[in-house]
Amino acid sequence: MKFLFVCVENAGRSKMAEAFALGMGLDATSAGTMPSAQVNPEVVRAMEEVGVPISEAKPRLMTMEMIDEADVVVTMGCSVEEVCPRPMLSKMQKKLIDWNLEDPKGKPVEKVREIRDEIRKKVSELRSYVA
Repeated sequence: MKFLFVCVENAGRSKMAEAFALGMGLDATSAGTMPSAQVNPEVVRAMEEVGVPISEAKPRLMTMEMIDEADVVVTMGCSVEEVCPRPMLSKMQKKLIDWNLEDPKGKPVEKVREIRDEIRKKVSELRSYVA
């Protein structure tokens, strides 16, 4: 089963989800509707604190091929409604889950840690889809 984690910039929440999923042995990737130039530095720092290096990760643009290949698409929650992936993805014949997570962009590392820990918990729960 392949998971696709999607948010707007693919620089925070979806990157953390992808990294945790891969670390748990899940088939996963992530992308954004308007990818940032780089992964959020506070996200990189928070992930390194738990031994998950993502400093080399690059935000990617979501493509139809990625959507077609995914069995489950997980959106992170939207803060930028004009480019939110959920309305577009909800029209597809895919299993769609929205986690409605706070965006770590512009947040201090303490808040990013809270978001990171919530993502790790949610990714762990996804393993039941594979079992």
